[in-house]
Amino acid sequence: MAVPAVSTPRPAPRRRVIPGFGLSLGITFVWLGLIVLIPLLGVFVKTSGLGWAGIWHAWTEPRVLSALRVSFGTALAAAAFNALMGTWVAWVLVRYRFPGKRLFDAMIDLPFALPTAVAGIALTALYGGNGWIGRFLEPLGIKVAYTTLGITVALVFVGLPFVVRVVQPVLLESEKELEEAAATLGAGRWQTVLGVVLPGLWPAVLTGFALAFARGVGEYGSVIFIAGNLPNATEIAPLLITIRLEEFDYAGATAIAAAMLLLSFGVLLLVNGLQGWMQRKGRE
Repeated sequence: MAVPAVSTPRPAPRRRVIPGFGLSLGITFVWLGLIVLIPLLGVFVKTSGLGWAGIWHAWTEPRVLSALRVSFGTALAAAAFNALMGTWVAWVLVRYRFPGKRLFDAMIDLPFALPTAVAGIALTALYGGNGWIGRFLEPLGIKVAYTTLGITVALVFVGLPFVVRVVQPVLLESEKELEEAAATLGAGRWQTVLGVVLPGLWPAVLTGFALAFARGVGEYGSVIFIAGNLPNATEIAPLLITIRLEEFDYAGATAIAAAMLLLSFGVLLLVNGLQGWMQRKGRE
């Protein structure tokens, strides 16, 4: 007598806690492709029309190298300074109470709302030879306007909010009990800051540094007035791209843009790698 086969019930498909994952992922990739990937791909496609020899010639031109050096050097210097002072400002805003705290906290966001050209004009008026601050600095041999120092000052102005707004929430969520425990064990204030507070802040500080650097590399409006724009001296790469476009040298302009993209990606990749390494080290 044949034994009837027993059918094994199939397990019910697992449902995701949050529905619509496939649709959301598809919309995300399409949107990123239209807004980010396709324009960047267009830069490299336009640059490829020069050929490898033409690209290398465009990248190694002395004026281009000087402009890239000015843009990336000042952006790195300003981002490093903002990483220090932005963390300091965030610490003061989170840890202390003082009159006008809310007003100062709101003023941090002014570089986001202020047109960059207005910021550049204001900084030039302040730090020029006849400006309110420049008139006292130049007799001391410190020239700010129309130098790379002036460019760095402008980039510090536009980049400071990135560090403050990234570090501030981390400080708000940090456990003050750890600082109090370190103090009760005899640790000094600086020992507590360096050994307890900063290890948890480093990923946020590096993120703020990366954001400030990325903003500084491509900054144009606040820099153009205070830079002086001297070729091979204080000319920034975004200005040189604009000049190439005005000369109808579209391939040359995109070649400079491609160099900026590659260099920026390399620096940001390095920062993200360092950030990931520090996070893994902190969990160990």
